[in-house]
Amino acid sequence: MGREDGIRITKRTVDALSVDKGDAVFWDRDLRGFGVRVHASGRKAYVVQTRGPGGRLKRVTVGRHGKMTAEAARRAAAEVIDRIRRGEEPFPMPPAPEPTMAELAERYMEMHVAKNCKPGTFETFRRTVDLHILPALGGMKVSAVERSHVADLHLSLRDRPSQANRTVDVLAKMFRLAEAWGMTPRRRNPCRSVRRYRTEGRERFLSPEEYRRLGRVLAKAEADGRCLPSGIAAIRLLALTGCRRNEIVTLRWDDIDRTAGEIRIRDGKTGPRRVPLTPAVERVLSGIERAGGSPWVIAGQKSGGHFKGVDHVWLRLRPLAGLDDVRIHDLRHSYASRALAVGESLPMIGHLLGHGKVKTTARYAHLERDTERASAARVGGSIGADILNGRDGEAA
Repeated sequence: MGREDGIRITKRTVDALSVDKGDAVFWDRDLRGFGVRVHASGRKAYVVQTRGPGGRLKRVTVGRHGKMTAEAARRAAAEVIDRIRRGEEPFPMPPAPEPTMAELAERYMEMHVAKNCKPGTFETFRRTVDLHILPALGGMKVSAVERSHVADLHLSLRDRPSQANRTVDVLAKMFRLAEAWGMTPRRRNPCRSVRRYRTEGRERFLSPEEYRRLGRVLAKAEADGRCLPSGIAAIRLLALTGCRRNEIVTLRWDDIDRTAGEIRIRDGKTGPRRVPLTPAVERVLSGIERAGGSPWVIAGQKSGGHFKGVDHVWLRLRPLAGLDDVRIHDLRHSYASRALAVGESLPMIGHLLGHGKVKTTARYAHLERDTERASAARVGGSIGADILNGRDGEAA
């Protein structure tokens, strides 16, 4: 390879350059380290040669003459020389392909939901993503999603207002994290001005008669074998403890401390807690057959696993008890309602239910007021029978 110095690299000078054999580099006299390599075949390419930090020599091809003008090559060469001298790569890395909503959703589930939420909550978010967000927006680039797209998705779920609002809330969090993760440039969150539907808190409490009907249905289902005993036991324990579904179905025999008279909830929604082992609960536990040495109180049909079909058992039995509008979670609300009816305070009910915040229990405050009014009516009626005697012309 030959070398000659001192030419002014322009289109005209480069067009005129030639070598008889091999190749040679001709260096520009104005921009040190910028040159053009000329091959005997006639091919010509713009090159850079300079040293980075530590004195290490780097040689880089900038572009081919004919596809790149001499002036464009000079500008590119100046940038390459500057980057090499700063210790950077000669050419900036090409930008990564812009992520899609499907890619954002997967990262959101893996990096946020899986690390910060309980398994049951994870499944709820998973269903929201898989059933609603991905079908509508999964193929779109993250930056391409506008308010109108979110509003259309929200509108499509208008017959399920709570689900519609939850879907938008999940999307809003996804977009905030996408910005924090550098997956999209800073911009107004497209969920910000989507007006949520107004929803009313659903309250359904079992009456004493409904409890009796449920008890009869459970007993009959147990006797005729129409449902697995595990499912029936789970429903009884849910009604008797006010526990959450996952707290009961993931209960292990090792969690039953008969000496202390309590059940240890290892991984409740608000953390570990203890539930009193009442005589009624003890009676249910005593009737559960511990087949095959399973560690689970509510054992599944497959060896080693806990029962996962409690919802199906409930949906099958509730019509027989005339409870078609009662969700399995309403057993927990009914437990709180009955506790108030027998005189327990809101703080105590919050403790029994494992509430982490006072405001969670405060949803039952109106029931407490109803109980107070009923008590006041009984007391007032008793006093009134004496103090109002003689009114309206009656004898004193």
